[in-house]
Amino acid sequence: MIGQRRADQPMASLWEFPGGKIEPGETPEQALARELSEELGIVATVGHLVTRIRHNYRHGGAVDLQFFAVHEFSGEIVNNIYQQVRWVKLEQLPTYDFLAADRGLIKDLAAGKLL
Repeated sequence: MIGQRRADQPMASLWEFPGGKIEPGETPEQALARELSEELGIVATVGHLVTRIRHNYRHGGAVDLQFFAVHEFSGEIVNNIYQQVRWVKLEQLPTYDFLAADRGLIKDLAAGKLL
């Protein structure tokens, strides 16, 4: 599942994986479950850590990203924040214009190196 950022968001129209910032007192897994509920209206079972990435943006900002597998969820997906959401096969990921921080992960997923 990937989401495309809306025109009114920073880095508009780029694709990303659902998720977001960790709030104080949350584990990364709890944060992802909360974000998936807020963004997509689902209750997700967060699985194992797939990888971690630190990305330094050209403008000087940096992000630490953690990617987890989610193999099951309950509820109907409701797009609450994205321009659009799509289910895509791993090998199709490189055909989408992703955020710079996600691009190395996209190559590894498409090549079958992580899952």
